[in-house]
Amino acid sequence: MKIETLPQENHQVRLVVELETEQLQAGKRRAARRISNRAKIPGFRPGKAPYDIVLRFAGEQAVTEEAVELLVDEVYPKVLEEAGIKPVAPGSLEQVESLEPPKFIFLVPLEPVVDLGDYRSVRLSYAWQAPGEKELEAALQDMRQVYSTTETVERPAQAGDFVMVDILGRDAKSAEGEPPLVERPGAAIFIRPEEKDADWPFKGFAQKLIGLKSGGSAEISHKYGKDFDDDSLAGKTVKYHITMKVVRGVTLPELDDEFAKTVGAFADLSALRDTLRASLEQRSRRDYDDEYCTNVMNKMREKASIKYPPVVLENQVEHSIADLKERLSSQGMELDTYLKARHLEKDKFVEEEIKPAATRRLERALLMEEFVRTEKIEVNDEQLNSSMQQTWLELQSNREFQKSINSKSTSKQVMNAVAMESASRALTSQAMARLKEIATGQAVGKKTD
Repeated sequence: MKIETLPQENHQVRLVVELETEQLQAGKRRAARRISNRAKIPGFRPGKAPYDIVLRFAGEQAVTEEAVELLVDEVYPKVLEEAGIKPVAPGSLEQVESLEPPKFIFLVPLEPVVDLGDYRSVRLSYAWQAPGEKELEAALQDMRQVYSTTETVERPAQAGDFVMVDILGRDAKSAEGEPPLVERPGAAIFIRPEEKDADWPFKGFAQKLIGLKSGGSAEISHKYGKDFDDDSLAGKTVKYHITMKVVRGVTLPELDDEFAKTVGAFADLSALRDTLRASLEQRSRRDYDDEYCTNVMNKMREKASIKYPPVVLENQVEHSIADLKERLSSQGMELDTYLKARHLEKDKFVEEEIKPAATRRLERALLMEEFVRTEKIEVNDEQLNSSMQQTWLELQSNREFQKSINSKSTSKQVMNAVAMESASRALTSQAMARLKEIATGQAVGKKTD
């Protein structure tokens, strides 16, 4: 067997494999037996027809094609082993160049290769600040809202009320009969005194409901930025039709020691404040660290070289589309409807939006994998157990998770999934800590084990 290796620019390799003529002849005889086994050849039991009879019955071309298929299945693993190639996905028979002698051309996608470059020179200042008294007071007010009582009122809505509204939002440029971009009947909304970035469907929406009475309606237009996180709304001007259904006034509990004892096992209001402050700090630091490490990795990407074959990105694109379909399905929408609402063709949408995002996710994952390997990052039992406990606590409030662990047929698989997720989180946590050490200069002089 002769093998010629031809590297390609797209991180694939073309293998030209030449076999002995005798191998093809032997393959044709095996192929004839297979055809004889599954075909009804007059005068012969399955598998008993002579080679010449099978040739006349099935034809030379059919026998040869079957022989090529057999040879490819037999030879391909040996070719990879002899050439020392580890493919990232199954290769393909690109061409049968000749039959005398048998010469096959395979195209094989190679495993991704990452060169981190001078990643240890990356620097980024770490400037997290703990939430202050303003954030703590806001969190306490949110907690009071949870334990508040409400009653229906006939007056216009005002700050501090809960309201129920029907919301219908259409693209300002949509034609008559097109489906709405947003449709939410009976949406429950709390009218905060101040606007928040997390307000839905846009910052400041709730404040625009002030003054509406039950049965009243209003028209509101809002232009979304191009970087808005909901792709169906990004860059669009949406006209909202609002119908007020119910206005409920709120009575808040007093913020005192009795309130602290009501919401948990706190001795007094001071103890509640301390616990809530610690929780806010933990959440704030986690969010900051996530964004910080993403920015560090973006800087690392500038110094790195990442090579991967097209099939790897294609798989990531498919996963991204599947994830989008699942998210849309949870909102009662199909992908075709979503694309129609955005006036997009699927091919253009995949090429301009899905593929760039999939590329970023893929390259970040490859970068992190190589970083973990290069820095020899590992997780010890204590870290893994801590991650398991945290993951388990987070899943306790998930109804689908509760259903799955109550099912005898799936509980083992679910627990295995929880264990894998915990291990992944623990490893990511250690990797992020190491990234921070490097980017802040704390790793200068340190060497990996």
